[in-house]
Amino acid sequence: MAPLPGAELVQRPLQLYRYLLRCCRQLPTKGIQEHYKHAVRQSFRVHSDEDNPERIQQIIKRAIEDADWILNKLKENEVPPQMLVGKDSLTPEMLCPYGIDNS
Repeated sequence: MAPLPGAELVQRPLQLYRYLLRCCRQLPTKGIQEHYKHAVRQSFRVHSDEDNPERIQQIIKRAIEDADWILNKLKENEVPPQMLVGKDSLTPEMLCPYGIDNS
């Protein structure tokens, strides 16, 4: 189950970027939302030179799966919101592990 409708339509990096930012809006607090928005943006900048189409599709699939995992854990109350930021937090890479900006 995808965290937001439309995950199955994500095919390009720019679509992934927008999708992940919409996922961030589902997070419980403004601080956590900003933390993950920053992580998504940073990952896209770092990996902006990715040009292998197969790799890009792997990245898209993994990023959506990770976003799904984080949002499902929050919905199931398995992860307290305070565990999403700070030194013991889930890593930003879990939401967008290989962000790319290859639109």
